[in-house]
Amino acid sequence: MQNLCNSLSIINNNIRDNPDAFIFESEKFYHDQLKKVIELIKDRSGREIIMLAGPSSSGKTTTADKLLSALTNGGRQGYVISLDDFYLNAGEGPRKEDGSFDFESVHALDLPLIHSSIEQLLSGKETKLPLFDFTVGKRSDKTRSVTLREHDFVIIEGLHALNPLITSSFSSANLIKLYISVNSDIYDGDDVLLSRIELRFLRRLVRDYKYRNSSADNTFMLWTGVVEGETKYLLPHRENADIRLNSFHPYEVCVLKDMAAPLLQSAVKEEYKKEAVRLLKSISKFDTCPCGKVPADSLLREFIGPMEECKF
Repeated sequence: MQNLCNSLSIINNNIRDNPDAFIFESEKFYHDQLKKVIELIKDRSGREIIMLAGPSSSGKTTTADKLLSALTNGGRQGYVISLDDFYLNAGEGPRKEDGSFDFESVHALDLPLIHSSIEQLLSGKETKLPLFDFTVGKRSDKTRSVTLREHDFVIIEGLHALNPLITSSFSSANLIKLYISVNSDIYDGDDVLLSRIELRFLRRLVRDYKYRNSSADNTFMLWTGVVEGETKYLLPHRENADIRLNSFHPYEVCVLKDMAAPLLQSAVKEEYKKEAVRLLKSISKFDTCPCGKVPADSLLREFIGPMEECKF
């Protein structure tokens, strides 16, 4: 997409007049960025560590999987590792001033274990990686064994993947740092109709209802802490990235609106109603695009679910 469509009128005109072409161009905008990353990485030799950071609901999981698929060829093997598996057990992490646990802090992760694990991977040794069980809030007794051969690679994704507390002890020769986020607002005339943060919220609202049994009130409650954590622990390090990716899909609100609207209407706590009503008013201005038109391999499927689960 030569000129990114982030105007309400342009989005609606495209969805009404030629939705298939608009969706194709929107998807191409993301995939063209991905191709540039793949070209940078594919010819590198040696054991590579690809660090992939980004705020909540940016599409880190899908992007990591797509990179893995594209780079795994010719006998070269890749692995995706989530920093979430390195969380300290519940009760062991840092606390905020009010006494509650600060799950967004980099110190909520087992930093020594991260360092030793990556060092073992780079040396070609068999490495037993932890698996965190979020249902009980602690590390599982099970582990995952990974051994990097000479030309293999790992993609390490998470909120803190660009934090120097994690990356500074590793050679830059083996390190590629990526940052992904929604990096576009949507305008109605000269006014911002939906900010990039609000676009990520709508993605998370739908995803967490579908897959984490989270009510709108619960998503609103968590979101404030999530954004505060990103501002404090992620944004200061985004400039460390070698490449920055924009996961904005210009047609996405047209798909999300019919899924998000009933959830926003269900918000009952007084402190969330005003924001829910404002978001409802904003998304109501978009024409609807059936979720069945979203390609099966789209990054948006991370939030709305696979084709067979398209009905909301």
